[in-house]
Amino acid sequence: MKKRDPMKSDWIATAQTLNAALPYLQRYDGATVVIKLGGHAMGSDEGMASFARDVVFMQQTGVNPVIVHGGGPMINEMLKRLEIVSEFRGGKRVTDTATMDVVEMVLSGLVNKRIVQAVNRAGGGVVRAVGLSGKDADLMVCEQTDPDLGFVGTPVAFNPEFLRSLHRAEIIPVIAPIGAGTNGETFNVNGDTAAGAIAASLKADRLLLLTDVAGVKDASGDIVTEMTPAHIRQMMDDGTISGGMIPKVQTALDAIAAGVRAAVILDGRAANACLLELYTDHGAGSIIRTPR
Repeated sequence: MKKRDPMKSDWIATAQTLNAALPYLQRYDGATVVIKLGGHAMGSDEGMASFARDVVFMQQTGVNPVIVHGGGPMINEMLKRLEIVSEFRGGKRVTDTATMDVVEMVLSGLVNKRIVQAVNRAGGGVVRAVGLSGKDADLMVCEQTDPDLGFVGTPVAFNPEFLRSLHRAEIIPVIAPIGAGTNGETFNVNGDTAAGAIAASLKADRLLLLTDVAGVKDASGDIVTEMTPAHIRQMMDDGTISGGMIPKVQTALDAIAAGVRAAVILDGRAANACLLELYTDHGAGSIIRTPR
């Protein structure tokens, strides 16, 4: 039998880390945190397992996590395998009936269940996850965004109480960004947009947008760790924020305007990014919130 040395340095460091996290554990007890999963964490088994452990830790320490995921690269791969050629208008894919069938199959099936399985495995039978799409229980009812783009939807109505009922049952919802139309249609929704809209419907404490960049950069290329909506708009106006970062910060702005306390654009490639953001002073990206 091995002897336990209470003065062993790594054990002390672990205890000190847990002690330092106490104010944050208290701060987020009962909080709803919506996480948009995308990028590196979805493409790597190791990244997925690490993300799942983070989510399980959050749930076990009193947080109510909601996972919303994307899956663009997986959709593209499946369309290629099935030899479905996409039409593009204005640089945007037209989601016709055949494409929508593939989108739903990949997002609600392959991608969603992979995440659910990872969380359930990390939960060890104590923490459970369930896979959903916006079509389940009318979680996300959509209108057509642009007839020229086909079955692409904009969320207009939600069922947040169903998600709250899952939290009361200590079940983590994993949501594919597929929405239901009022006339029986099925719509593809941008993952960031879906996460922001669901966070707003829940009046979430945090919206975490995991991506493959370290955060929002200023004109010098340095990460800006904390910003206000006014600061974001200024950086968009002067061109500092451009390209693929624009829809992410716009999602953050819309969510905050609708009642989300703060949104964070953080680096999903960083180990334990969600835990770093919630439970340390260091953080893991750029937080956007109204002045306190």
